[in-house]
Amino acid sequence: MIVKNFFIHLSENQLLNKAAQNYGFKLGAHSVVAGTNIEEAIGSIKELNAQGISCTIDNLGEFVHDKAEALEAKNQILGVVDAIHKHKVDAHISLKPSQLGLDIDYEFCLENIKEIVAKSADYGIFINFDMENYARLQPSFDLLDELSKDFENIGTVIQSYFIRAEDDIKKYSNYRLRIVKGAYKEPEEVAYQSKEEIDANFIELIEYHLLNGKFTSIATHDHNVIEHVKQFVVDHNIPNEKFEFQMLYGFRKEMQLDLAKQGYNFCTYIPFGTDWYGYFMRRLAERPQNLNLVVKQVFTKKTNAAIGMVAGAFLLGRLVGKKS
Repeated sequence: MIVKNFFIHLSENQLLNKAAQNYGFKLGAHSVVAGTNIEEAIGSIKELNAQGISCTIDNLGEFVHDKAEALEAKNQILGVVDAIHKHKVDAHISLKPSQLGLDIDYEFCLENIKEIVAKSADYGIFINFDMENYARLQPSFDLLDELSKDFENIGTVIQSYFIRAEDDIKKYSNYRLRIVKGAYKEPEEVAYQSKEEIDANFIELIEYHLLNGKFTSIATHDHNVIEHVKQFVVDHNIPNEKFEFQMLYGFRKEMQLDLAKQGYNFCTYIPFGTDWYGYFMRRLAERPQNLNLVVKQVFTKKTNAAIGMVAGAFLLGRLVGKKS
């Protein structure tokens, strides 16, 4: 828990985030972020598609408090939708409501997301609502409920560290859902605090949706969870068409390819853009072991290995100090 809180704290450090935007790709952030623009992201997607892997695309950025910035994000995502359609790649969209104005005005955010969902529906592209922290949880479900009145190409995420997750997964069993553990710091009143409780609930939610849900995206890098799921679907005669495994771009590349070669549906989460630092730190908070999976890929021989063990955070801090 101390390690998790450490990475969450780093993810919220604006000075480090700024330094990361300036220096991150020079230090190797390209290993965990699939480019700074749509063209680079599409190139990465084509490479993965050629290996039997589908993708979900995240235009990095969140917690927007300016309408102009939210509108810019909307237009960027619409550009991604057009690019998916133009290039005929096997990919869909993951979006964060806070990036599209949820913290500014609910109706403003709803209209922004509706425009994205409508265009995507015309192209037959699925839209996944990424879930954020607890304060934004119910408003995000409200957006899903409202848009579900007119559209079917939408789904969302269930976070296993939330106590309410069991009720949510039952309510939304007829949706395509991604099951994750959760990566924000939340109080014990609303979230499980121990790894054991979170992991146990994670498995329970996965099993419930595999048995009762529409389609299950199992987001994990944990080979023990993956092996458990592989045996569970065999034991319960669940066809491969009902689920997929998901991992993050740049993490456990060989396992991603192996699962695809074994015939399982596999989807890689593709983040792109310059606002990568908070995203990456939360992935380490979610599962600190993730650091070991990418340290050799992210940091070159010219980069100090000790610095690598905290994902560049200390190096970025030094860079900030030199600039101030």
